Amino acid sequence: MASEARVGEEEPKQLPVINEHKTLLNSEALYQYILETSVYPREPEAMKELRHITVKHPRCFMAAAADQLQFMSMLLKLINARKTLEIGVFTGSSLLATALALPEDGKVLAIDINRKYFDLGFPVFQKTGVAHKIDFREGLALSILDEILEKEEHSGSFDFAFVDADKINYINYHERVLKLVRMGGVIGYDNTLWGGFVVVPPGEPIPEELLKIKPEPITEEFLKIKDLTVEFNKFLAADPRVEICHLSIADGFTLCRRIH
Repeated sequence: MASEARVGEEEPKQLPVINEHKTLLNSEALYQYILETSVYPREPEAMKELRHITVKHPRCFMAAAADQLQFMSMLLKLINARKTLEIGVFTGSSLLATALALPEDGKVLAIDINRKYFDLGFPVFQKTGVAHKIDFREGLALSILDEILEKEEHSGSFDFAFVDADKINYINYHERVLKLVRMGGVIGYDNTLWGGFVVVPPGEPIPEELLKIKPEPITEEFLKIKDLTVEFNKFLAADPRVEICHLSIADGFTLCRRIH
């Protein structure tokens, strides 16, 4: 069983924060207040341990934010999820949060193009006693999803899906995942505000306040993904098969509830 920190228990003052700017709040102090008051005191020890591992990786910015993971954990419990899908794993932060939230017989089908990052965090899954809940598939997500869909028993069998992978394929993922989640099931898409840059029209100068959020050079690839994210958001907003809720948590998190 996972061990959880006791409510009110004193926490270390300098817990590692993966990408301290992974929030669209204007106040960094306010974000730290949320983490230190409401997230870290209730965070399972396994999540802290995995964050310490992940923060040492040069691509640690790819991990989901701690407050977002707390939200996902509660959501999974509210919908009584037992079978979930995850596309894009990295070291496994969101996967671990999911596994901890599911019942003992719960299952997560996790897909990533490369297992080496997940292997960094897998010992934490084993230590925490949730490794048996994980069915990890290594390879291209679209191909694996098509293989899964060939088996009729998987259609409409998932309670929840979390997508945090290559943004160019978000619409392609949506078309497949929508067939896999049950009616009333939920799909969560990460990074749907793309650092706040979705508000910048193509070819327009980038506002100063956004440049402060992303001090490193803005690349053509970054702007291309921004445009793809804008198109995906429009696509979801017009999709009659789902109800949507676009949250400003972390880097933007869109929830879709299947209704058709």
